[in-house]
Amino acid sequence: MEMEEGDLYDEFGNYVGPPLSEDEESEGDVRSVEEEEYDEELAAAEARADERMAFLEEAEEEHEEDPGQQIVLHEDKKHYPSAEEVYGGDVETLVEDEDAQPLEEALIKSVAAKAWQLQEKEVPETTVSQDFLAGLMSNPELIRNVTVAGHLHHGKTTVVDMFVEQTHSPREADQVASRSGQGKSLRYTDYRFDEQKRGISIKATPMSLVLQSMSGKSYLCNFMDSPGHTNFTDETVASLRLSDGILLVVDAAESLMISTELAIKTAIAEGLAITVVINKIDRLILELKLPPNDAYYKLRHVIQELNDFVRSVPGGETYPVLSPAKGNVAFSSAMSGWSFTLPSFAKLYSEVHDIYIPVDKFSKRLWGDQYFDPSKRTFGKKAVGSGGQRTFVEFILEPLYKIYGVVLGEEQPRLQELLEEFGAHLKPSILNLDVKPLLKEVCKAIFGSAEGIVDMLCKWIPSSQEGTGKKVANHYTGPQDGRVVQSMLGCNSRGPLVINICKLFPTNDCNAFDAFGRVLSGTVRPGERVRVLGESYSPEDEEDSTVATVSSVWIFQGRYRIPVTLGKAGNWVLLGGVDASIVKTATIVHESFNEEEVYTFEPLKFRTLPVMRTAAEPLNPQDLPKMVEGLRKINKSYPLAVTKVEESGEHTILGTGELYLDCVLKDLREMYSNIEVKVADPVVSFTETVLETSAIKCFADTPNKRNKLTMVAEPLDKGLAEDIENGVVDIEWPKKRMGKYLEERYEWDVMAGRSVWAFGPEKQGANALLDDTLASEVDKSLVNAVKNSVIQGFQWGAREGPLCDEPMRSVKFKLLDATIAEEAIHRSGGQIIPTARRVTYSSFLTATPRLMEPVYRVEIQTPANCMKAIYNVLNRRRGHVVREVAKPGTPIYIVKAQLPVIESFGFETDLRYHTQGQSFCLSVFDHWQVVPGDPLDKSIVLRPLEPAPIPHLAREFMVKMRRRKGLSENVTISKFFDDPLLLELATEETGLQV
Repeated sequence: MEMEEGDLYDEFGNYVGPPLSEDEESEGDVRSVEEEEYDEELAAAEARADERMAFLEEAEEEHEEDPGQQIVLHEDKKHYPSAEEVYGGDVETLVEDEDAQPLEEALIKSVAAKAWQLQEKEVPETTVSQDFLAGLMSNPELIRNVTVAGHLHHGKTTVVDMFVEQTHSPREADQVASRSGQGKSLRYTDYRFDEQKRGISIKATPMSLVLQSMSGKSYLCNFMDSPGHTNFTDETVASLRLSDGILLVVDAAESLMISTELAIKTAIAEGLAITVVINKIDRLILELKLPPNDAYYKLRHVIQELNDFVRSVPGGETYPVLSPAKGNVAFSSAMSGWSFTLPSFAKLYSEVHDIYIPVDKFSKRLWGDQYFDPSKRTFGKKAVGSGGQRTFVEFILEPLYKIYGVVLGEEQPRLQELLEEFGAHLKPSILNLDVKPLLKEVCKAIFGSAEGIVDMLCKWIPSSQEGTGKKVANHYTGPQDGRVVQSMLGCNSRGPLVINICKLFPTNDCNAFDAFGRVLSGTVRPGERVRVLGESYSPEDEEDSTVATVSSVWIFQGRYRIPVTLGKAGNWVLLGGVDASIVKTATIVHESFNEEEVYTFEPLKFRTLPVMRTAAEPLNPQDLPKMVEGLRKINKSYPLAVTKVEESGEHTILGTGELYLDCVLKDLREMYSNIEVKVADPVVSFTETVLETSAIKCFADTPNKRNKLTMVAEPLDKGLAEDIENGVVDIEWPKKRMGKYLEERYEWDVMAGRSVWAFGPEKQGANALLDDTLASEVDKSLVNAVKNSVIQGFQWGAREGPLCDEPMRSVKFKLLDATIAEEAIHRSGGQIIPTARRVTYSSFLTATPRLMEPVYRVEIQTPANCMKAIYNVLNRRRGHVVREVAKPGTPIYIVKAQLPVIESFGFETDLRYHTQGQSFCLSVFDHWQVVPGDPLDKSIVLRPLEPAPIPHLAREFMVKMRRRKGLSENVTISKFFDDPLLLELATEETGLQV
């Protein structure tokens, strides 16, 4: 039975039938050829399909490159590339939900150099090599340390410029400025931008220059150019501490002024030699147009005025007379580039006439009532004939007038003759310059370098070796014996290292400071380990000392620094890496020196006080740490600035005046914190005093009721507070010496003079504590056992008075009685100190307390027609004129006045406005005076936005000060009195609030 065709194949199409025969197989072979043809067609179709797929892929890639041609769904849109596509697979990326820093702050801060000073790109060329300079640094006998001081705009910086131009190859820009005919000065030591902009010196700047004397000998003169503005007298004080003498620059027309007086007083207090340069002689010729004879009288009056003032200062009577004949007075016009002394002018005559003239003898006959007789060729004290001129007029002023007349008259033929007379020569190109630069070149050619001034400095100012001994005797706090002191007295560079740091200069980035000081003994080198001793260091209390490494040693030249490998004794050096623990001043010794106890040099003593204050806070509260760090740097940069935090959290800055605070705040914003700062209205510091003796004997019990102190307060003798502050009286004196001084000077009885326990609130504070107890009434041994605790309580109370937390002044506290527990545990400091403070307050409040305000001494330069306006401006501000003096030979009057500091805000602007800019004033702290009115009078009603009458000022000042400090308006005394009856009596006596 044949199988059906459907049974020959399974469900998958496979043949499952019987075996095929050969014929069938042949038929199958034919079908395979057909299959081959079919396979070929199929392969061609697949190839065409592959080509189509390749074409589609290429088209898809083109669509990807041009997404605008694609149709993309909204949810598939890709707006930003992925982080991996942007940064690559090797970079880790994080996605944060919150900002870790403000948007205004860059993620990677740029390195921005602060531009606040003028700097030389490299050390400029000088007339001597650095090796020669280093050789002079090794010989203290050839070193002179000098402070250039004087009044504002009297030419101190220009005098230093005169020395700089002699020793430096000036920069091209400075050459252009000096020859521009515009009278621009170099002002090399005014290296800060704000100094250049304001036109005054703000910081004292050193310059170490190698200068030659008249004999041709080279000396290393270390000059410190100090500011002349009265607000910056602290810089002058710091400069004088490092110097051995002062070069006093005085304007020939203005003569003695307020800053000149302050410089002389400070120099005499420091025991420094005084030399004088009478500058701006050309003002007598060109501005005042004085005849030569009148110019001589004017110069003689200037010198006489200086001598009279030196004699009036305590200690000045021992100073030599200032006189050109003695050689300690020079003359100059620094703007014109010339200077001379009488010996240098005598030498000039000797060289011009090519004859031998004894310079010393001839120079002494060129000043005073000396006349020359040409017929006899002799000098005498009487004029020869009716037209006889003094030698200073004939030999010096008349030739000087002739030089100015010929140059300003532009008489070139006569100028050539004049130059030939003096043996000077100038290039024809120089003779074609404008008048001012031509005058400078002519004077340089005739007078030469400032060797006369150098000779004066070398003769009258002691060498660094000799001056070091005076520094040690006057300012070293330790005993004047031992190896360290002997090494300092000998200025021994091989002895123990001792450096007195007096100034701090900011680094270029203002993040740190470099310490500037004087090496008194030993040698300092880079990399040396040293101990930095602060102002409060003592061998008994070594807390204020740190170990540091000197990173660099430089010679500081204002606009550039010269790195050196060592700084030897007698020199000024700038040290890097030691400033971390220095606040104002410090003493540096070697780390390993432990042979004997080392003491420090005493802090700077200022003749003025920082009585003007303001408060500051950052505009952005997050910048508070930056501002606090900036205030710390301000405290380092300005010697007299005080920065502190009040109990209310307010950051206050204390300075000497408006300009001082303006410079401080500018530095705070731009140099030290780089933030915006809000500033409060300026106010002043007050002090608290009493007018009478305490109405009752005040006492206070200790918390454990085992001790009792009784005290009264009364005013201190007039003048004694100033003596204490100025160091005339020292609490360290023996009792006999103290008693003798107070008995002779202030008529104290012997017992009271010997019973002085302490001054407060500091060692030289203007308050005194006396032990007025009697041995018959109290146990003296127990009283002496608590003496230190009572003193601490008294000084605490004197530091923060009860009226408005301001220091007390000119108050004498007497301890009348003391009941002290015999057991030491019951009379500890925790019991006695707060009790002593309370009884100090109670006795103070019952002694008619009053506020005291600071008062400025104001000096006003003005023409006569502005007098009425000056009086009106002063009267509106509670000021008054003390004296008015005409300046001889000038149309200027000097008005000396007194003005309360709190009334001085805007005074200078007000004065200039009412005098059309013809008057100029400077002011300096003078004294404290009692504010009118009773600060405790509660019947006074203070009305807002209305000026208080004068009798209400004390109440107004106290209330506003207490509000500012976060205190209640009225003083409550219940916490100061223990006994209810005593409290009632005190309330009746004073009218205070309980």
